Formats: sequence, structure tokens, C-alpha cells
Amino acid sequence: MAALKYSRQRESIKEFLRHRHDHPTADTVYLNIKKIYPNISLGTVYRNLALLTDIGEITKFTTGDGADRFDGKTTPHNHFLCTSCHEIYDLEMEDISHINQIAGKNFAGRIEGHTTQFYGTCDTCMKRS
Repeated sequence: MAALKYSRQRESIKEFLRHRHDHPTADTVYLNIKKIYPNISLGTVYRNLALLTDIGEITKFTTGDGADRFDGKTTPHNHFLCTSCHEIYDLEMEDISHINQIAGKNFAGRIEGHTTQFYGTCDTCMKRS
């Protein structure tokens, strides 16, 4: 792959996502990056989000409500998905990497990692009810 040309807009998108614990949609990213770069287009944001996902610098989640969400934290961590509002949050908890060994007990291949997503109702939705 050829070297990727530096882009201030792409770096701003990555930096914006890196400091979030929620997982914003492309529209949310666009509205925030537009404050820095008023002439940026929604298409440019979508292209940069796709590129950053493809090269592994961010993660994309599909939640089922039609709006993909993005995470700038690429180190292993767990997530909570609210089944009511479809928000995704980082879930701070003790290390559960031992489940790789548990899962591998009855599997002939090699398990190298896992993705864990918890789901239920977030605090905000519970307060609304």
C-alpha cells in the first residue's frame, strides 16, 4: 500500500474520536469537525471515516438502527449497547481476556482475541421511562 498522504481533516476526525467514550455517528462527527473546518463536506467525513476504519485506526459499529457508530479507541475493551437508544458506551471493567482460553478448550483452531458487547438499557433511557 502506498504511503497515506497527511490530512489535517483526517487527523482532526481521529483526534475527535480518540477522546470520546461514547461512539458518535458520522453525522455527529461531521457537525463537530465542521466547527473547525467550516467548508468540510459530509462526504469527506464519510470517506475519512471509511479510510480510518480500513487502516485500523478507528473501529466502526453497526447498531441495527441504521446509523453506524465510530470508536477511536482501538485497544481491546468492552462495550455496552443500549437496546432503546442504540448508543454505545465503553464499559470499564476488570480484564476478561481469560475467556480466550475458555473458548479455546473445545476449538481446534487458535483464538487470538475476542469482542465483547453487553446490551440492555442505559441510565438515560431508564430515567426517561
